[in-house]
Amino acid sequence: MRSLVFILCLLTMLSESFQVLAEETKSGKKLIYAVLWRGCEESCKAFTDVIDNSQINAEIILRNADGDKSHFVDWRKEARSLNADLVLTWGTSATLGMAGSLDYKDSPDFITKIPLVFMIVADPVGSRIIESYTKTGRDNLTGTRNRPPDSVFIKAIRSYLPGVQKLGLLSNSDEPNSLQKVSVVLELAGEMNFELISYDLRLDAEGHPVRDDITIKMEQLKSDEVDFVYMGSSSFLRKNQDLFTDSALKNGLPVLSPYQNTVTDSHALLSVAARYEDVGRLAGEQALMILKEGKKPGDLPVRSVSKYTYLVNMKVARKLNLYPSVEILQFAQLIE
Repeated sequence: MRSLVFILCLLTMLSESFQVLAEETKSGKKLIYAVLWRGCEESCKAFTDVIDNSQINAEIILRNADGDKSHFVDWRKEARSLNADLVLTWGTSATLGMAGSLDYKDSPDFITKIPLVFMIVADPVGSRIIESYTKTGRDNLTGTRNRPPDSVFIKAIRSYLPGVQKLGLLSNSDEPNSLQKVSVVLELAGEMNFELISYDLRLDAEGHPVRDDITIKMEQLKSDEVDFVYMGSSSFLRKNQDLFTDSALKNGLPVLSPYQNTVTDSHALLSVAARYEDVGRLAGEQALMILKEGKKPGDLPVRSVSKYTYLVNMKVARKLNLYPSVEILQFAQLIE
């Protein structure tokens, strides 16, 4: 009986909290509902700083999926029940989970009326989140790009190691952006004259990638005599970046990662990356255009950072005996 009373009291308190938030929003306070894939990292903090330093009265509610897609149905309902003024999404999975693909742009099951800004989405066109970077094709949605074209990564690899003919790639079929990346790089292989050898990570009974399979697949890439490994696009691989890069290093394989901290904090050799702080600031500026200036999201083009950093992990370079050229040393950021 006491347990039942406690549960009823808890439900009442939650209901009252949601009602207070909704009333505050109606009274002029802007409510931003942020859906994150793996916690509030650099881009999320930069976004929050932009909002906090603006002249709007806003509250940001953070929801962290921690890699679990099952939350999105409830969070879509919660965002609507709270009368959120704007939804922020981090990553491809979170954006698809909240906004759906173009096939669902008019579906009442997804966020199609509340303004939505996405960030840290590797390929929003290829993932069918938007129609194009200049016109999203969705009235309520815009966002930021954080990645250069994949052809830039291939050129970066070849600038470092001109003789590259075989490129290795691991993918996670549980992530749409990871599968999309395989298709994009496979097309580039024909255009840029290299061979792509890719493997999907094994999934467990619940459909999640098996972490230990990274080591097994990296050994297969070594047996296939690939010249370089491209990390591609995967939150799972980034989360397990130490295992990924250590396995590559153990097998004598250099890694290019699109994530700068895989070079600065782990053991990838090379990265061409946008600073996540810059991406978060861009997303914050877009949010202010919508909340403060009254801009329609669908009228705002998807923005991208203008500067990328070429990073080289010199400790890894020495272990692999693969040193950057004099030309690269003139512009690269060297990580010791």
